[in-house]
Amino acid sequence: MLLYKVEDFNPNYRTEAFDGKEFKGLDVYAGNSDEKIGTIDNGLVDETGRFRYFVVDTGFWIFGKKVLVPVGLCRIDFRSNRVYATGLRSKEQAERLPRYEDGMSVDYDYEEQVRNIYRTPTVEATPPVEASLPVESSGIVGAAAPVSQPQPIVNKAPDTTYDRQAYTYEKEPAMYQMNEPDHQELKLYEERLVTSKSRRKAGEVTIGKHVETETVKASVPVEKERVIIERKTPTETRVSQTPRDAFQGEQTMRMEVYEETPEIRKETFVREEINVRKEVARDTVEVKDTVRREELDLDTEGSSVINEIHSSEEH
Repeated sequence: MLLYKVEDFNPNYRTEAFDGKEFKGLDVYAGNSDEKIGTIDNGLVDETGRFRYFVVDTGFWIFGKKVLVPVGLCRIDFRSNRVYATGLRSKEQAERLPRYEDGMSVDYDYEEQVRNIYRTPTVEATPPVEASLPVESSGIVGAAAPVSQPQPIVNKAPDTTYDRQAYTYEKEPAMYQMNEPDHQELKLYEERLVTSKSRRKAGEVTIGKHVETETVKASVPVEKERVIIERKTPTETRVSQTPRDAFQGEQTMRMEVYEETPEIRKETFVREEINVRKEVARDTVEVKDTVRREELDLDTEGSSVINEIHSSEEH
């Protein structure tokens, strides 16, 4: 079964699994003691999104080694920001665990190495073989050998086959199911109005241009030349001598006549400039609805003394 880092499987893991609380970075303590053994580096989930392991960075406890601890063998106390690794009781046990590296593929064989370390009881907690407690009492998935034939404690239950095809996490609930009584809290819920804004299209303005034609008249002053011929009769009609050009045959005079004609051409000019922009108008809209809130009901008997401790938490 494939395992994923919790943030790779679900980026909203804090909201959905831990009520908005972050488990990464919590201090880890051996068993139920005050011996700090490291911090939570990450979490691994299976293909269904169920938490299966906490990745514990042991820091200076074992020279920066990272190991996996099944979630069923841990107890989270968010009030004190602690995680108690109830299944990891000694440094010798942690040293025997295989090292976990970021980015490595956690396969069945690697998980079996991890599980075998936790299935094996610690030395100080191991009773004589002849007096081994039943599985239900010891909390260890394993079986004691018959009294008549003393043997070392085996790691596998006699009716369970650990192989790639048959193994499921449900076969070892002590490792992979978190103990709810150890994490039990009574939570009072209330409803709040959560406002948000959505952007919708309220309209559309289309701006374009088109061409209109019109006939324009323009007056252009022009000049035209014309020939004026004046004929007059001289007062003295006598000619003393005959001019050389008289009676010389046909004579002509040429005079060029000019006139102005209008020339028309069209040029393009900017008539008007249009500037288009948007302005945002802000308004406050009041909304209201009915919300519910849970209140605590206390039912006491006798002369019970109740002290309420209020602690402020970020919502």
